[in-house]
Amino acid sequence: MPLRSAWILSNGVVGMDNQSLGLAEALGLDCTVKHVEAVAPWKYLPPGLWINPLRFLGAGSDSLLPPWPDVIIGTGRLNVAVSIAIKHASQGRTLNIRIQNPRVALNHFDFIVAPKHDRCRGENVIETLGAVNRITQARLLQGAQQFEAAFALLPRPLIGVLLGGTNQRYTIDEAYAHRLADKLISALTRHGGSVLITPSRRTAPAVTAILRERLQSYSPVIWDGCGDNPYFAYLALADYLIVTADSVNMASEACFTGKPVYVDGLTGGKGKFEDFHRQLQWRGCARPFAGELQQWEYEPLDETRQAAVSIRQRLEISGLPQD
Repeated sequence: MPLRSAWILSNGVVGMDNQSLGLAEALGLDCTVKHVEAVAPWKYLPPGLWINPLRFLGAGSDSLLPPWPDVIIGTGRLNVAVSIAIKHASQGRTLNIRIQNPRVALNHFDFIVAPKHDRCRGENVIETLGAVNRITQARLLQGAQQFEAAFALLPRPLIGVLLGGTNQRYTIDEAYAHRLADKLISALTRHGGSVLITPSRRTAPAVTAILRERLQSYSPVIWDGCGDNPYFAYLALADYLIVTADSVNMASEACFTGKPVYVDGLTGGKGKFEDFHRQLQWRGCARPFAGELQQWEYEPLDETRQAAVSIRQRLEISGLPQD
């Protein structure tokens, strides 16, 4: 039977859901998002220790009952055991695709799409440089058309700033905001132009407030969370893109555009985030941000399409249905 339907297993983390949705869309599948609420003690345990994952889920979980979908796609630790259980319940008919290293035996999955910095190796693993995502030329065109009139009179170049937030590796706080403001002011002084800033859900309000105050004489455009999110428009219309180092997703999405991408807040240390950013630099996609702007060219990063193509090719070789 041809592959048509996909369940996206969601734990409510937008960045993870977008990876799963992006891959499903690139595969041409009809997507249904299934929210999975992991509860104690299971959410604290490795996926291999979960007992009967389809039974012991929180009250906020969506129904997970047959008919089973053709494909299940999930990202993140908290739905790994559920995806394996669905594979078993469907008697192996449901294709199990995992994004990121699942940290369990890889033979539970038909395909694993994992970034190189996850260090996941196996015959069923498809390695990517960055994160798969939902960015397409069509979405960028739509974003540009929606907002280009609003930005038409702004002085060029347009400098798009994609703000993340504090995580285990990076601190995006008030002190960081001042350092970033210093570098943005330096770039604006040398090159002119305008700044377009979009905070994420993880950005502390104090960070946005400091940037608004420090850059007020340059009339920055800062999304306040109201109305339509201009994120796609920033990617489409900006001449330069600056991304905070905490987000693999945003850096991957920015590099899809083929525009100069600067990463701010790099430490030069060890760890998978820094490894990822070094790989972006070696590929020619990104450079550290130091308050200067330059133009350069590189092959845009389209990991989602390439992962989908690889999956379809492997399905064809194996003789499994793919369309």
